[in-house]
Amino acid sequence: MLFNSVAFMFFLPAVLLLIGVAPNRLRNWILLSASYLFYGAWDWRFLGLIMTTTLIDFSASSVISRSDDRQRRRMAFAASVIANLGILGTFKYFNFFVDSAAELIEWFGLYASRPALNLILPVGISFYTLQSMSYTIDVYYERLRATRSLLEYATYLAYFPQLVAGPIERAQDLLPQIRSPGKVTGERINIGLMLMLIGYTKKVLIADSIAPITARIYDDPGAYTAGVLLQGCYLYTLQIFCDFSGYSDIARGVSELLGIRLGQNFRQPYLSQSVTEFWRRWHMSLGSWLRDYIYVPLGGNRGGSFQTYRNIMATWLLCGLWHGAAWTYVAWGGLNGIYICVERAFGIGRGDPERPHGAAAWGVRVALNVVAFHLIVTTFIVFPSPSLGHVIEFVQGLLVFDHLADVGILPFLAAFAVFAIDIPQNASGDHTVFLRLPWWVQSPVYAGLCFLMMLYGDREIPFIYFQF
Repeated sequence: MLFNSVAFMFFLPAVLLLIGVAPNRLRNWILLSASYLFYGAWDWRFLGLIMTTTLIDFSASSVISRSDDRQRRRMAFAASVIANLGILGTFKYFNFFVDSAAELIEWFGLYASRPALNLILPVGISFYTLQSMSYTIDVYYERLRATRSLLEYATYLAYFPQLVAGPIERAQDLLPQIRSPGKVTGERINIGLMLMLIGYTKKVLIADSIAPITARIYDDPGAYTAGVLLQGCYLYTLQIFCDFSGYSDIARGVSELLGIRLGQNFRQPYLSQSVTEFWRRWHMSLGSWLRDYIYVPLGGNRGGSFQTYRNIMATWLLCGLWHGAAWTYVAWGGLNGIYICVERAFGIGRGDPERPHGAAAWGVRVALNVVAFHLIVTTFIVFPSPSLGHVIEFVQGLLVFDHLADVGILPFLAAFAVFAIDIPQNASGDHTVFLRLPWWVQSPVYAGLCFLMMLYGDREIPFIYFQF
């Protein structure tokens, strides 16, 4: 079920009504049932996988938590990790690794058969697998006590607002709220509705309006001038942000209406002044997961420079592979890793820069922002491209530098819409800063946005990150 679907417009009020009138002891049963209904709307067979993951990790964590036998704890932990990676690897990476191995064998002039599994990639499997693994890891290392309630754990893992595209919530943050949600006050309702409005504006009015244009350009890059290709780069960079951060905003807004607060997943990333800072602001829940469960265990920045750069590159290559079973995503991760290593070597992006003082300092910040934005633009060429050959063709077309005026005004209009939201949020440090506006300003703006979404909201274009 899509947030931007007619079905969801009926589903959400029904869930809120049921939870509102039902006794507290039934709340999580309703929430879990609603979450399974929400997820099963794509394909009921997906439910078997998330239920299997739930049972495996709940059981493994219970054994780990209750046992003093180190060997028994290790075996339960290993079983959980192997099961999670095995399920994810089978459904997402089996064909990729088989094809890659076959191509390597054929490169040496040998014949290789290519067994393939015709499996549908379950929506959200990459997200809930990381969320479930983090729970077991934290229990094993005694950073978290295992819950004794299977109902609470199942609800935590399947919680529908953030199930299919994050934020990737830690158990220590979400489980206590599942167990004892906050009171839904008028303030929380206002915050929730505001976040949903911002999210729908980003998704329906900006991202979905851009989507047909970028799809046409990326489908056949050889047919367009460098100016049009550059337009495609800019538009896709804005599209993927509005699409993904829009999902996170809607998820956070819906969750507020349920009395549960989700973590912030985006913090105006296109206002960053380095690639390093960008990745502290973009998909923050994934970034913190990779840091805590991959980068730091590998050694982090302990040791010499070589070890640090090795750990950065390993983390980013795995991040690329997490995004998709294709060499394009591995290349995307590698390119980001290289950027971050170079910035680290020059001491760039070690912390959020201080606010500027004077016109000269402000100009430097703007220049750094422009450079960082364009570096990110180069990485996002990979995402809508089906192969590395396609990426090379696209880049070759850009490097011709012909007809640059073909970029047109559309990217600037889209950027204006994005920054009209982001700049006030960044300046105030508050995603709901627009609630501070007087009612006579809010009312016509909100009414106009709602009217436009009703006018253009029948497209029901899936969110980009559902494919990951």
